[in-house]
Amino acid sequence: MDGRVLPVLTGPTGHPPKWYEIPVPDADGGPPTVHTYRRAPASYSKRLGLQRGWKYEYMSAGRERRRLKWPWSKPGGPSRG
Repeated sequence: MDGRVLPVLTGPTGHPPKWYEIPVPDADGGPPTVHTYRRAPASYSKRLGLQRGWKYEYMSAGRERRRLKWPWSKPGGPSRG
């Protein structure tokens, strides 16, 4: 990133987004490189162990994809027919 400070949008719960993806244009005109950052707890208080804010960690592997776990799509479930 180039050192600029961007405003962080919060959701209805007041939390920042879990993932930030920042596209960086390629100098040769190719597809942009996407830098991915994941939200993580900044620290915890000593006495009660409460969370104190957020920080973003760079994820070089990119965004981890999670599949929804629907009860009717489990492998090895009852067979149809």
